[in-house]
Amino acid sequence: MKVQGVVHKYGSNVDTDVIIPARYLNTSSPQELAAHCMEDIDKEFVRRVNPGDILVAEDNFGCGSSREHAPIAIKASGISLVIANTFARIFYRNAINIGLPILECPAAVKAIRAGDRLSCDLANGKIVNETTGESFTAQPFPPFIQTIISCGGLLNSLKKIR
Repeated sequence: MKVQGVVHKYGSNVDTDVIIPARYLNTSSPQELAAHCMEDIDKEFVRRVNPGDILVAEDNFGCGSSREHAPIAIKASGISLVIANTFARIFYRNAINIGLPILECPAAVKAIRAGDRLSCDLANGKIVNETTGESFTAQPFPPFIQTIISCGGLLNSLKKIR
């Protein structure tokens, strides 16, 4: 699976409460969640993000509560990939379960700037910064997790197996 897009970059400890504030958890509509994605940390995010864009963050991305709403909001906003130094454990698994591609790559996070254009090959973990020409390699997921992500999430992958 290959993705490409413009980078939206954030720092460390971006928690699920700023990814999707609790006041919007009365819905499970992906589009409604996307309309409020990141608004408590970046009020312009939903106006700037375009389908395929890539979110880059530093340490412990997705910390806080275990709400699945956070990766759903990110994916529904149009983000095709999240790259971070590290992810909170529950966010990491929730992202896989809903089919949101994520990669851990500290070297890329350090070098990538907001507004850079990236292309990424998720099958081999290759990240290319089209703006600077730099390339990075993240540890790709094993094939069974790549299948979950490419099917759009765990439930969709299970339906495909049947």
